[in-house]
Amino acid sequence: MDGIDRKILAELQVDGRLSVTELGARVGLTVSPTHRRVRDLETSGAITGYRAVVDPRALGLGFEALVFVTMTQEDRTTLLAFEEAVAAVPNVLQGQRLFGDPDYLLRVRTADLDAYARLEDDVLSTLPGVQRLNSTLVMKSFVLDRPYPTDLR
Repeated sequence: MDGIDRKILAELQVDGRLSVTELGARVGLTVSPTHRRVRDLETSGAITGYRAVVDPRALGLGFEALVFVTMTQEDRTTLLAFEEAVAAVPNVLQGQRLFGDPDYLLRVRTADLDAYARLEDDVLSTLPGVQRLNSTLVMKSFVLDRPYPTDLR
């Protein structure tokens, strides 16, 4: 990956709907080499997809919680079953396995506190291997979906 590829990635992270013509103009290439590079970045897996960024409040999901999960046991079968079950919960936007304690961090969106309480009581606490859930309620988000840095200084 060279500097032009990094510029392409920087531009597409900000606006994934750029035309190849506009993208080429921004990175100093004509249409054909720009198209080839984008295709190569997609094929290599550097670009994994395109999506619309949606305001969660527009969907009625104005409440966010960070949920720290401590497991009862950490054998492979239990961890895989937990991760598979979490992946099936639509309100979990992000799940990360951590080193140390706690074992997992989940980012969850619901309509409100009552909906979150029901989700925790009826779904999250019943997932395979869960010993303890510790929730932190998000007061305010101020850095969201920031593009990855492409300039390696």
